[in-house]
Amino acid sequence: MDFSRSLRLQTLEFPLRFQTPIDHLHQNPTFSVPGGARGRIVSALRRPPIEGLSEELNSIARRNLDFARTRRQVRSAFVEVQEQLDHVLFKFPTGIRTEEWYERNSRGVEIFCKSWMPKQGVRIKGVLCFCHGYGDTCVFFFEGIARRIAAAGYAVYAMDYPGFGLSEGLHGYVPSFDQLADDVIEQYTKIKERPELKGLPHFILGQSMGGAVTLKVHLKEPYAWDGVVLVAPMCKIAEDVTPPAAALKILTLMSKVMPKAKLVPQKDLAELAFRDLRKREMAVYNVICYNDNVRLKTAVELLQATKDIEMQLEKVSAPLLVLHGAADKVTDPRVSQFLYEKASSKDKTLKLYPEGYHSILEGEPDDRILTVLDDIVTWLDSRVPLHSFSL
Repeated sequence: MDFSRSLRLQTLEFPLRFQTPIDHLHQNPTFSVPGGARGRIVSALRRPPIEGLSEELNSIARRNLDFARTRRQVRSAFVEVQEQLDHVLFKFPTGIRTEEWYERNSRGVEIFCKSWMPKQGVRIKGVLCFCHGYGDTCVFFFEGIARRIAAAGYAVYAMDYPGFGLSEGLHGYVPSFDQLADDVIEQYTKIKERPELKGLPHFILGQSMGGAVTLKVHLKEPYAWDGVVLVAPMCKIAEDVTPPAAALKILTLMSKVMPKAKLVPQKDLAELAFRDLRKREMAVYNVICYNDNVRLKTAVELLQATKDIEMQLEKVSAPLLVLHGAADKVTDPRVSQFLYEKASSKDKTLKLYPEGYHSILEGEPDDRILTVLDDIVTWLDSRVPLHSFSL
């Protein structure tokens, strides 16, 4: 899920009060802008109880997730519950080999990584690296996506960005989008250099905000990937969603004063992202995703990133597959059409799925989810040279 829709749904009224971002002891201090006596109090979002769960698990789910240590504890408590969900993505193919590890990058940030490999003895066709969305991680729903792509013969790798999922960093905080892209490049460069992946084609898949990350990574290193797959990418903010110029100036100014403070989205985006009502109810089990108010600096960085990307779309040159739900109200499918038309890639494909919402890999009826996964695998297969296969 993305923050862009929330910017349209919120009102930028001044003066404002913002909750302070560091709240390890579950207190609720506030940060007030001068004149705040008449201002609107902005409080943190609290998760409502998850129906059917014990009081103990609900208590764990409501813990403050600002710090990676807590997010890791919460995730550990929910792994078994998540895998029992009646979702097509959790009906795992057998024999897939998985590995999880933490690795400090050159900035000293501990990054969580995970891999999914085909069953023993199956030839590996290629490598697929994943960039997750704003309100997501590389575990939970992607666990099922990765296993199904791995079952088709691909080595799948994913990482949580700093400040997201199980990686270190203040939850939901993006101080620099360029730095985030550099972190992704560093991590996946090391993975691609592994001896067992030598000679294999390398693909990168980005979903939602991860689409913006993927495009930024590609623009920084245009010859590093053999193909780019984008699912409902956030690569241009539609005009009717972009904040007014005056509001954007105020937003930028405030982000310099209190970058980690949080904005207030007025609506839960789950109903906009998941078409299947039963699957929408399961989204609450993604307990370590960031679903609180957007931090000021994060909002400014993401808006600026989409502006930068929009100005360079003609430089997108890698083989390109763009997939988008035609009824997506979070990231506009017309923007994917714009990307498709602007990209200079000689090998490019755009697929729009009728009636599809934003989360076409997680929130659609089962047959649609499997169709999208098949479309990705078919596209990858057609771009893998036969001689590249490796055990």
